[in-house]
Amino acid sequence: MRNQLIFFSFLLFGLAVFAQKKVATNPIIHADVPDMAMIRVGNTYYMSSTTMHMSPGLPIMKSKDLVNWQLVSYAYDTLATVDALTLTNGKSTYGRGSWASSLRYHKGTFYVTTFAQTTGKTYIYTTKNIEKGPWKVATFKPSYHDHTLFFDDDGRNYLIYGAGKLKIVELNADITGVKEGTTEQVLIENASTPSGTGGGLPAEGSQLFKVNGKYYLFNISWPRGGMRTVLIHRADKITGPWEGRVALQDLGVAQGGLIDTPDGRWFAYLFRDFGGVGRIPYLVPVKWENGWPVLGENGKVPETLDLPANKSLIPGIVASDDFMRKKGDAALPLVWQWNHNPDNALWSVSDRNGFLRLKTGRVDTSFVSARNTLTQRTIGPESTGSTLLDVSNMKEGDFAGLSLLQKNYGLVGVKVGKGTKSIVMVSANTGKPIEIEKIPLSQNAVYFKAECNFRNRTDVAHFIYSLDGKVWTKIGEPLKMPYTIPHFMGYRFGLFNYATQMVGGFADFDYFRIEDKIISKN
Repeated sequence: MRNQLIFFSFLLFGLAVFAQKKVATNPIIHADVPDMAMIRVGNTYYMSSTTMHMSPGLPIMKSKDLVNWQLVSYAYDTLATVDALTLTNGKSTYGRGSWASSLRYHKGTFYVTTFAQTTGKTYIYTTKNIEKGPWKVATFKPSYHDHTLFFDDDGRNYLIYGAGKLKIVELNADITGVKEGTTEQVLIENASTPSGTGGGLPAEGSQLFKVNGKYYLFNISWPRGGMRTVLIHRADKITGPWEGRVALQDLGVAQGGLIDTPDGRWFAYLFRDFGGVGRIPYLVPVKWENGWPVLGENGKVPETLDLPANKSLIPGIVASDDFMRKKGDAALPLVWQWNHNPDNALWSVSDRNGFLRLKTGRVDTSFVSARNTLTQRTIGPESTGSTLLDVSNMKEGDFAGLSLLQKNYGLVGVKVGKGTKSIVMVSANTGKPIEIEKIPLSQNAVYFKAECNFRNRTDVAHFIYSLDGKVWTKIGEPLKMPYTIPHFMGYRFGLFNYATQMVGGFADFDYFRIEDKIISKN
């Protein structure tokens, strides 16, 4: 009996220890961080991602454990100055801008590359200090789709790119353009073949790695009627011949590459389309068998990982901001991005200390055509964004407030019309903006919240207002938040102000607060 008691005591102790053991869970980031590229330098990991039409762009994140990440830099403030990026002459670049990047560290220099349909160019950004910069840029045509930058052991440098038919081109020694006299060559005639030839998304998203003398090329395909699939080709020479196989086909988790840890473990970093919150990163353990990286646990994406537990995405990925700045500091934290290139003359955090001021400088016809909407990611499974708005200095026709930005956007804010102010909720659920509810406003300060429920792809938000910050009232209708290709991005909280009749007004935002929960029941 005594031995049985001792056994059960040890059993209970073991179970308690196991229950207390903190492990990482997938997704590692429940927010829109797609098209990741990742490197390890010593015991520090760096990751680049896609933010397309946003400025600044090409975000760089840092981690010590592969699970918990923080924004540390952007490769550029603005990609280029063209009408589509400055929202002028009726043009925009929603869903385009800069796409999937490649991140490398080679001989003391960091390289992050991207390409843009908007400009038709390929971009090579370099720096000695990936966290503080400065960054230098080289650009050249054409725009090499979903390319991977690769430095080979023999000193030659390449881009591999394309969709379905994958090609290779050699770069010059200083990585500023294509090597003179070289021509592109077909590397793999149809890289989609391992996942079937029945159409769908052809193999793209190339990322190339060299492990123990062999080349491993990662791609994603999406067979018609199937799911997003990880493909891997391998070769003994970069020019081939290449043999390929399906490496993972589970939950639609795909597109990415390989990363190893200082203690010799391997993982694949991938992402998953997950509705309105966007494309969210996953990690999958990797074992090596017969010279192939084998992804997952029995071919499945695990829910937990033998890595440190996930912490909140606040403040590393998103963060509250009270807009209080020290004298002479007019910067915005890295969590903020403008919807396109900003007009820096029309915003300030110093004109009125403790407030973000958004000024109007032109007349616009819609929310998505207006410049200087300041955004942050929404996060899952739930999140709330809130602000306090001072409308004292808005002019006739102005509209300012809190948004959820995507093609089918939602807005809550204050409109000025016929000399009076009103609280309004606008929904673009149908694809076109419709004023759902309008309430007269007789004061100059009003509080707004947007509560987002992404749990189990519910993808519904509610807008709420308050006149005193204590009593809150829902307004309008629930906003359905589908992920749409025209914007190609998860929903974003946004602070906005634009004019529809005259310029010269401004709106002051006292703060922006983000929480990883909602209070109201959606």
